[in-house]
Amino acid sequence: MLPSIYTQYEQKPLTVGILGGGQLAKMMSWEIWKLGLRTAIIEHGSDSPAGMMTHLEFPHGWNNPEEVKAFYQSADIITLENEFIDPLILHSIAEHRPVFPLPQTIELIQDKWIQKSTFAKAGLPITKCAALNSIEDAYEFGKVYGYPYIMKTRTLGYDGYGNATIRNESDAKMAWMKFTDPEAPKEIMAEQFVHFTKELAVMVARNRRGETAVYPCVETIQENHICRYVLAPARVSEQVAQKAKDIALQCVEAIHGIGIFGIELFYINDEEILVNEIAPRPHNSGHYTIEACYTSQFENCIRAVLNLPLGSPELKVPAAVMVNMLGTKSGPGIPDSPVDTLKFPQTTVHLYGKKECRKGRKMGHLTTIADTLDLAAEQAYQAAKAWIW
Repeated sequence: MLPSIYTQYEQKPLTVGILGGGQLAKMMSWEIWKLGLRTAIIEHGSDSPAGMMTHLEFPHGWNNPEEVKAFYQSADIITLENEFIDPLILHSIAEHRPVFPLPQTIELIQDKWIQKSTFAKAGLPITKCAALNSIEDAYEFGKVYGYPYIMKTRTLGYDGYGNATIRNESDAKMAWMKFTDPEAPKEIMAEQFVHFTKELAVMVARNRRGETAVYPCVETIQENHICRYVLAPARVSEQVAQKAKDIALQCVEAIHGIGIFGIELFYINDEEILVNEIAPRPHNSGHYTIEACYTSQFENCIRAVLNLPLGSPELKVPAAVMVNMLGTKSGPGIPDSPVDTLKFPQTTVHLYGKKECRKGRKMGHLTTIADTLDLAAEQAYQAAKAWIW
């Protein structure tokens, strides 16, 4: 049951507020514009990638109560580009404006232990995991489930940050000391190491009426815990792909999701697929949808938030490969030369407009479409190799 402020909300919104101003908010903003609407962006700092696209930019961040008030008063409906915002802030905004995904959904997702427990209660297949309350718990997990295993912070972890591979009790002690630093203590969990065959991902959009759009199952390839390549469709059987899509949809329904969600999965074998984690927003693994699907993840995100009919998530091309373009050094956010990368006719380049480049930072991405995955991968690799940053 939605709070009354949601059920009474009937008028067409004029301005969509987005908590966060990074590349996801930037690409969401394009879709908001296509619907003839405006955006309001709140972020910690000015001239963010999305902030540059609106005159309603609130640069003092969501930890400033006056800034938050000015932000929500400028918008008719609110969404977000990251799941790391304090739920208390989301609940306070929701007293004045509809917020999607719902704050209670974000609460279920933010803490990865609660997230896993929620999926387990829904009967979904997850990795073996446990909350750790002491270093003795960490040692015990290794004894029960074996080494190596993954120790991670229950909140605020992404792209390899906030986790460590534990191979023995010495590793456990070092990671425990790091994560429980008295100056910035964090709640900790452990997860059994998974020997997977492939990593898969599925995007799912769902609106307030319960209508859903489930995107193709794709394959993701990681480098240093960062998604580097996405292959669409995944190199798995139709039966495995459908099973992955079914699990992804059940994940979104288990958390009463409204908006767009990226579900990461471990493909063990044809009989076993495990849920890794879920993100309540557009996802890196869904960037290929801009060029390769009838309706991009960003468009269906906005449609879902506004409770509009959802567009087709189906592929409109035989194959697509997305490559993240990562920074190779520290310096200005302007690339040295994009010319050679732009010479590939079936490749589209997206630059995010970040002011500063850092090694490993996502500065942009490119997507190549082709008749086969092999052709798409070959051209995408050549285009990415020509990139100079």
